Amino acid sequence: MTDARYTPLRERHEALGASFTDFGGWQMPVRYTSDLAEHHAVREAAGIFDISHMAEFTIRGAGAGDYLDYALAGRLSALAVGKAKYSLLLAEDGGIIDDVIVYRLADDDFLIISNAGNRDAVREALQSRSEGRDVDAVDVSDDYALIAVQGPHAEAILAETEGIADVSIPWAEQKYYAWASASFAGRPLLLARTGYTGEDGFELLVAADDATTLWDAVIAAGVSHGLVPAGLAARDTLRLEAGMPLYGHELTLQTKPAQAGLGRVVVADKESFVGKDGVAPAEGARVLVGLAAEGRRAGRAEYAVVTEDGTAVGEITSGALSPTLGHPIAMAFVDPDVASGSVPLFLDVRGTKIPASVTALPFYRRKK
Repeated sequence: MTDARYTPLRERHEALGASFTDFGGWQMPVRYTSDLAEHHAVREAAGIFDISHMAEFTIRGAGAGDYLDYALAGRLSALAVGKAKYSLLLAEDGGIIDDVIVYRLADDDFLIISNAGNRDAVREALQSRSEGRDVDAVDVSDDYALIAVQGPHAEAILAETEGIADVSIPWAEQKYYAWASASFAGRPLLLARTGYTGEDGFELLVAADDATTLWDAVIAAGVSHGLVPAGLAARDTLRLEAGMPLYGHELTLQTKPAQAGLGRVVVADKESFVGKDGVAPAEGARVLVGLAAEGRRAGRAEYAVVTEDGTAVGEITSGALSPTLGHPIAMAFVDPDVASGSVPLFLDVRGTKIPASVTALPFYRRKK
């Protein structure tokens, strides 16, 4: 059995009274106080998350852009310096190895952030696909910590955080899915306006040794803004409301991008990329939909979606009682002939059929 891993912020989490859970081989805070309180804080003020379990890879060399066009589903060679792009790493058969965010740091210098549980698979794929190319794909995950500050007050908090300086782009001018360079206590800091909650916010990449001092500084700046530490439970309900997929639930090696509503991520007219020949879903393959129900009983992952006569026509991948909306929501893979909502559907919640309606994703969209 592999020993559990902890991020550099373990002592901070323990001091805050966090409950821990295993996530991708890491012991991560699942909550500090209350799932609901942490969720609502992010929607109404701000939350700070330790996401240092995520994996980071640098892609450098004269052929970096062309290499990424081949290695990933998108056209990363067209990504402007200073911008970020969501993409997919596919297997040869078109299944999804992981979903990633790619940042272009310079003409021949990219950063990829992937999911913690897929670190080994992503490293193996990136490095094997780089063979014979003028590029180096290096796993730098252990060198860095990653902290997310999410919520309507995120920008104000970071602008007031003591030690953050030399910000390359004024705060108000930083765009979504873009990044700015900065320093923290005189050391490099990357500020990415990205996140996994459906709110405005930033993800801060720093050297692992700087994680605790940065965490403390952001916490201090956030006191007057309602900032709270938030764990994985709140992160999960936030991303579900925002219709964002989670690897192992909505995305798997058996899932083709178009099934999960991610066909737009794949640039199919590229001459060559790994997974191109297998990326089309099989005829009749189930597709991802959003489902909304009434009452308080929520469907959970692996619960069946059924028709009125009890025929199983799908399976929930993620579900919860939405803290923001006040009713049950779920994402589910269903048979394509019921995906339009023309057939009445029900969540099979421990033998009870709960009426559910197909609804467009995301369930929640922040006011801008």
